Amino acid sequence: MNQERLLKVILSPHISEKATIGVDKRNEYVFQVIKDATKPEIKDAVEHLFNAKVKTVRIVNVIPKKKMFKGVAGTRKGWKKAYVTLQADQKLDIMGAQ
Repeated sequence: MNQERLLKVILSPHISEKATIGVDKRNEYVFQVIKDATKPEIKDAVEHLFNAKVKTVRIVNVIPKKKMFKGVAGTRKGWKKAYVTLQADQKLDIMGAQ
């Protein structure tokens, strides 16, 4: 796979309460990825960037929400989220990455 493409696939780690619980219980990390990323691309990108063995990858498309602001209708942006589960003996230090 193209190394330039692998560097662009992962946009940022997604830090939330649910993501932190996933790290503690299931060794699962959450990343915001580009819209057209595939599971094999995400797996290769994590293995390339963090030197960690990936067990599984799950993808969720976060749909845009409709919101009202002072009577004007608008929408938030939609984005793609990847849940990456690592092998049992692997860890990532993504808190220092932000």
